[in-house]
Amino acid sequence: MGLIFSSSPRFNPRNDIPGLSGKVIFVTGGNTGLGKETILQLAKHNPERIYLGARSEAKAKAAIGDIKETVPTANIIFLQLDLASLKSVKKAAETLLSETDRLDILVNNAGVMLANSGLTEDGYEINFGTNYMGPVLLTKLLLPLLERTATAGKDVRIINVSSELYKAAPKRGILFEENKTPLADLGTLSRYGQSKLANAYYTKILAEKYPAIKSAALHPGLVRTNIAEESKGSSIFMSLLLKVSEMAIAVDVETGALNQLWASTSNEVQTGEYYLPVGKAASNGLLKNRSLALKLWEWTEAELKTYIS
Repeated sequence: MGLIFSSSPRFNPRNDIPGLSGKVIFVTGGNTGLGKETILQLAKHNPERIYLGARSEAKAKAAIGDIKETVPTANIIFLQLDLASLKSVKKAAETLLSETDRLDILVNNAGVMLANSGLTEDGYEINFGTNYMGPVLLTKLLLPLLERTATAGKDVRIINVSSELYKAAPKRGILFEENKTPLADLGTLSRYGQSKLANAYYTKILAEKYPAIKSAALHPGLVRTNIAEESKGSSIFMSLLLKVSEMAIAVDVETGALNQLWASTSNEVQTGEYYLPVGKAASNGLLKNRSLALKLWEWTEAELKTYIS
């Protein structure tokens, strides 16, 4: 599936992330793994504020405490967020919009990994609902603020964490209305892969619709420290497979976060692209199906319209 990380990353966060003074950043899933590491490294470059989105306030505050041990001056604010609940997503967006007049970087990092069949509280297949519908609604609700920030001549980014496992999506790519069922007859990898394909497709059209904002999707690599946490709810077989993969080829979280740190800050980012670690454009094959990407965009707009008013 192309999960092995490049052995020679060419991006050094300490030296290559520019000064972030004045910037406001929002990272979802910031209490652990890639999200926590992303906040840590960005905090070292003096942004005005970083919002940490997470379900658990206790875990988020513990993560903030850990980060402050390294960056005592970091201004990190916990934001309650459960991506499996569109009500929670809307509340989180409303809270952020009430507290800041700008947003420079949105990193849609949070999600579930290879979850067993089930539904979100809004009736979507659990992988698709959590990894795609939740982040898309969050993005849509924050787009007016992101646009206003970009209009002021600022470098504004939307980063969507996808995965090379998009290649495991069903043959039809996106199953649309069938995603309102648990898809119990579909394999775990296919359900997860579909959600990650949807992330990449949405990013492609998002870049077209909002050219003033740099939007990118990416694969972080197979990352050692977040596998056990993210695969909770997987079958015993899948959990074992992931554990074997972790021991064989997974990288540490510091390395795994490089691609999204690069995408969040590098001048080399091309909007609408999908990147392998680190900064390697790879929008080919299935990802080039613009007609399916546009169909997904339009379907999603219709699904979420009641939450946007």
